[in-house]
Amino acid sequence: MTLGISCGGVWVTEDKGKTWENQCKGMYAEYMPPDRRDDPTIQDPHLVVQCPSAPDHYWSQHHNGVFRSRDGSKTWDDISPMAKPSKFGFAVAVHPKDPETAWFVPAVKDEKRVPMDGSFVVSRTRDGGKTFEVLRNGLPQKHAYDLVYRHALDIDDRGDTLVMGSTTGGLWVSEDGGDGWRLVNAHMPPIYAVRFD
Repeated sequence: MTLGISCGGVWVTEDKGKTWENQCKGMYAEYMPPDRRDDPTIQDPHLVVQCPSAPDHYWSQHHNGVFRSRDGSKTWDDISPMAKPSKFGFAVAVHPKDPETAWFVPAVKDEKRVPMDGSFVVSRTRDGGKTFEVLRNGLPQKHAYDLVYRHALDIDDRGDTLVMGSTTGGLWVSEDGGDGWRLVNAHMPPIYAVRFD
């Protein structure tokens, strides 16, 4: 079992919880003094997801960027420099059959927790983080204040359909891997979590 704990690191147990190990090598906390930057106990993974078909492959949306692991979370690669339009956010979803494909919902960091430039987008990588596409079709592109929390983005078992809910009560669905989004309801309370059963 692997747990991501905000401001606590990534913890792994291989003996059903009898012992735990903090595995954050490669993550960094730029909000800490330089001598604590790499401290595993203060890393801030907002969410950690595992690819079902490739269980050694993990993705994390961290407070300081986007990270991925190919070795069961023992080490993490920082792919933040390629993330667009921002490396900050909360939610991440990984394709259930393709560990190289993941989706993120970027936002302004810290001071304003809103979409970049008032434009609500989803970013997607299909090559393990070497490049990112910014997906806008069907999403508000002006005066948007939608933030997507950690558990408010999900993907179905086939890897075709995504669902996303926002803090302003918007619920969107994409049936083509994020290329286009359809607003299902704009008048719900803030959405904290969405899930496929």
